[in-house]
Amino acid sequence: MDDPDAVRPFRLETAAGELDDLAARLRRARWPDELPGVGRAYGMPLGELRELVRYWLEEYDWPAAEARLNEWPQFTTVVDGARVHFAHLRSPEPDAVPLLMTHGWPGSLVEFQQVAGPLTDPRAHGGDPADAFHLVLPSIPGFTLSGPTVETGWEFKRVARAFATLMERLGYDAYGVQGGDWGAAVSRELGLIRPERVLGVHLNLLPGAGATAEPTEVELAALEPGERERTLASWERYRVWARERQGYADIQATRPQTLAYALNDSPVGLLAWIGEKFAEWSDPRCPVDRDQLLTNVMLYWLTGTAGSAARIYYERAHADYQGQPPEVSTTPTALADFPQDNFIPLRHIAARTDAIVRWTSYDRGGHFPAMEVPELLVGDVRAFFRARGGDRSSM
Repeated sequence: MDDPDAVRPFRLETAAGELDDLAARLRRARWPDELPGVGRAYGMPLGELRELVRYWLEEYDWPAAEARLNEWPQFTTVVDGARVHFAHLRSPEPDAVPLLMTHGWPGSLVEFQQVAGPLTDPRAHGGDPADAFHLVLPSIPGFTLSGPTVETGWEFKRVARAFATLMERLGYDAYGVQGGDWGAAVSRELGLIRPERVLGVHLNLLPGAGATAEPTEVELAALEPGERERTLASWERYRVWARERQGYADIQATRPQTLAYALNDSPVGLLAWIGEKFAEWSDPRCPVDRDQLLTNVMLYWLTGTAGSAARIYYERAHADYQGQPPEVSTTPTALADFPQDNFIPLRHIAARTDAIVRWTSYDRGGHFPAMEVPELLVGDVRAFFRARGGDRSSM
């Protein structure tokens, strides 16, 4: 009888027919019209998308990208009825700290390609070997190589419980966690449910820490001048988000199945849906490399999981805890604050629910720092866990 907890090796293998079908679909794209002079106001610009599709067809090299991903030891295991895919990158340093890094939407473990080497083998990248990590890079159930899910209920708290099981299955009694976007929600939840195991929570987005209501004069008067200005900026950014950028999340939280038909049938539509977010949520001074973007899109296309990944929004929106105040976490938490992210976090709000021990604001970077400013994220992760110290004998 098969062991239900078995961890099995995994390797990406793409049939030639799948690539031929993709190329044919790209060539047959039926392009819409576009109003003149509207820029990005109505969505992904036609010229920008057509150039990306041309590059995808003529220059992008999926076999090379696939080979690079296959350099990572990858595995699958079944947790709570879902197949969980993950890369497990052991450091050459025996005393390395185990670190679970979780991606968000519309990302994948491709996000971590530029940070994996410096984190696992700092000695080879000009760093201190004492800052080494054993990396576990899972794909969220429903996303890319961990999808599609086959039942309802896969919201972020269930994902966190599954990842806690995964780390225990790998033999890690104590470990750190890191993430942004949905990865931030999962990482924070892990600190809540496994405080005895999680050494620290490192985030590049802190859920619920921005201004989501107009601050009153009384609230502003109680703040230091710098935090007061930041609060007003946070509120303005949230207003713009709610007015101009929230639509994708509302669709995915209400009708992910309807959306799935288009994204699963049209690679151009999938690229527009995902590519727009990478363009809008990144710092234009350090944009995401288009080969990395296309590799990320390829994982969604080849696995047919655009709709399955979108369901995490629906599951959260319909969870019994939705609308309730966040639980208070006592696990040491760090925030790396990048200026072009979607929301501006506020320390006085974060301090109500999280044990903030490190808060660093950077002058560049956006929603995907592992891809935009990998050196800044690596440095911040190293500094936080270096300060955590502690007994690593059980790792």
